[in-house]
Amino acid sequence: HDVRVPQPYGCFDGVLLMELITDEEGDVAPRLNDVVMPAEQAIEDHALMMIYVMRMLCAGIVHGDLSEFNVLVDAYGPVVIDLPQAVDASANNNAKAMLLRDVNNITTYYAQFAPNLALTKFGEEMWALYEAGELSDTTKLTGQFAEDTQSADVETILAEIQAAFEQEQDRLAYLKEAAEQD
Repeated sequence: HDVRVPQPYGCFDGVLLMELITDEEGDVAPRLNDVVMPAEQAIEDHALMMIYVMRMLCAGIVHGDLSEFNVLVDAYGPVVIDLPQAVDASANNNAKAMLLRDVNNITTYYAQFAPNLALTKFGEEMWALYEAGELSDTTKLTGQFAEDTQSADVETILAEIQAAFEQEQDRLAYLKEAAEQD
């Protein structure tokens, strides 16, 4: 289960050489932001991009700067480029915000051609499944996500904090008393 990216050929004198992504005529493939498409193509390519984002997340990677400017389009569809700013999804405190921004950027672009895409919540759905340990590269995403609107039980939380504080105070008093007896 792959994500389409340019094939790296090697690093020579500090320069990374990669595959040239071309269109049908052999010219450099256009960036997504230069492509106009019918709604059906937008829906299909958006779905593919959401699969790519999901697969990267399953591998522990968030692109971090994904937009219509970092996707090329060849005869076979979108190709993700510019990955040097990718982050570790589990180690970066901003990973969720970055993932949501990446998905929103791509969705906003495709929604120009298929407005119903703007109603989807793929980023939120992916992150919730990822956090729960339920996301795999074969997960069938729906684009639907119900926000958790349940309020926190503040009184119970404060009572637990107070109980822990009192327990710690008792422990410290015991240690102080034991030290004074020595």
